[in-house]
Amino acid sequence: MSDSKMIPARLAQLRLAMQRHGIDAWIVPSADPHLSEYLPEHWQGRQWLSGFTGSAGTLVVTADWAGLWTDSRYWKQAETELEGSGIAVMRMPAGVALPHVEWLADNLRSRQTVGIDGAVLSLFAARLMTQRLTGLGILLNTNTDLLLEVWHDRPPLPTAPVYEHAAPYAGLSRRDKLAALRDAMRADGADWHLLSTLDDIAYLFNLRGSDVNFNPFFIAHALIGPRRSTLFVAEGKVPTSLREALAADGVDLAPYGQAAQALAALQPEAVLLADPRRITLALWQAKHDGVRVVEAANPTILAKAKKSESDVAHIRAAMAEDGAALCEFFAWLEHALADPAQRVTELTVEERITAARARRHGFVCPSFDTIAGFNANGAMPHYRATKAVHATIAGQGLLLIDSGGQYYGGTTDITRVVPVGEPTAEQRRDFTLVLKGLIALSSARFPRGIRAAMLDAIARTPLWVEGLDYGHGTGHGVGYFLGVHEGPQSISYYAAAEPQTAMESGMITSVEPSLYREGKWGIRIENLVVNRPAETTAFGEFLHFETLTLCPIDTRCVDAALLRPDEIGWLNGYHAIVRERLLPLVDGAAREWLLVRTEPI
Repeated sequence: MSDSKMIPARLAQLRLAMQRHGIDAWIVPSADPHLSEYLPEHWQGRQWLSGFTGSAGTLVVTADWAGLWTDSRYWKQAETELEGSGIAVMRMPAGVALPHVEWLADNLRSRQTVGIDGAVLSLFAARLMTQRLTGLGILLNTNTDLLLEVWHDRPPLPTAPVYEHAAPYAGLSRRDKLAALRDAMRADGADWHLLSTLDDIAYLFNLRGSDVNFNPFFIAHALIGPRRSTLFVAEGKVPTSLREALAADGVDLAPYGQAAQALAALQPEAVLLADPRRITLALWQAKHDGVRVVEAANPTILAKAKKSESDVAHIRAAMAEDGAALCEFFAWLEHALADPAQRVTELTVEERITAARARRHGFVCPSFDTIAGFNANGAMPHYRATKAVHATIAGQGLLLIDSGGQYYGGTTDITRVVPVGEPTAEQRRDFTLVLKGLIALSSARFPRGIRAAMLDAIARTPLWVEGLDYGHGTGHGVGYFLGVHEGPQSISYYAAAEPQTAMESGMITSVEPSLYREGKWGIRIENLVVNRPAETTAFGEFLHFETLTLCPIDTRCVDAALLRPDEIGWLNGYHAIVRERLLPLVDGAAREWLLVRTEPI
């Protein structure tokens, strides 16, 4: 029996377990004990229970109802995947953090109980839930994991080995990073610090793994003390030679399951730095009540966001390798689409683009599932072609391709739209309006320290003028051979303009204005940029963006009449740089394609 047909039976088993424990509503978030975006299979309980495969969503189950909240990127996908499951699609409004809690507050009665596993619930979210529900007399049970009772073939924890992200790619040593972290801890008055977020741990210890699809992470917690640190990781994952190198740098290893025990062993006089948004309720509750806590953002968040000059140099090289792979891919694609004997599907795109990257120096793996959406499929921002449901690329229309790679020297993420056949006037107009937004933000200068969210309007203005918009952010931070989504910055007016989102030199962010015509086509043009110093005046320090991504933007989709002379100058200048940087790395059909697609307009 397929997974989709098993969903009602799984929900029935969950409801029996809820009844046994006196739980009236059960919440299954998309989360793990590290509050990750992408989850190892062991913690993909929301997907197992619902059949919804998107990366973001929260399932709520009561005795007679079930609903799944997800954002606008996944609405169409959720409607398709949840059809016939008995689970309602709940459209999550932009900028609303916990809409399912509001639903529970409106639909449950006093003395009823809401359950959620505290081991995958952030302390910050737990506080918000408690504040909202307990005032109504609704009880919160966070000490039970019902999945243990109903998920009998639950996948085990991953066992892939941990390896070192070594020189020349690691610009700062592990010792230097730990010293800088301890300086930040002392500045906050703390002598201990708990880390659970996997990207922070990978960055801090210059280690990588493959426990999470598309992300070079490994499952671990870390406790940093005044002189030594402890890394809690499953036994057998760290090779002997690496274990010895870690010990020499003041890092001890302990079994993964002992993190809570070590936290409980801290003496009452200890001062612990912890980030409520990045520590789970279960770990928080393990500490002794006498331990004084300093609540602040993990210092490593900003440290890893501000790439060094060495990091940026390696990232530029990775972008060139990525761009060369894309030249090879797009040259093949145009030839294949022109050949009636070849059948090209959305799945073919993913296979070919990954194969092209795999031939480039330093490539490790894709940085996310490739999104290849033809015509109406491209109008779903996070569409994912499957063997069961995918389109053949033929006839006339627009093909949106969002893809990326993990390289030892950087992480890439790029979206391009190419025409199949002759684009219509309306398609060229839409494409050009999105391009104008990309150019506007890419050309911007702005004060150092501006909150990233405040930049969003620059990219949206050409669309807003025409009464158009899109339902997701314009830019997310990107890691250095780490996560393709990284904080603290987010160029999105839906995001809070908090102090920690201030733009600083060295931060890498995507710029991806978009436009989606439901049932017709989707347009998204995405480059990665890095914040660079611009100038210092009497009014302060200013930054600008250096575009890192190297791949032509298809001018066959451009209506040049809608572009100002300076916008045409930006596009031609970008293409001149792309041509100069990539020509030494390509030959044959890829070279010819590059020369044609970088011709000035």
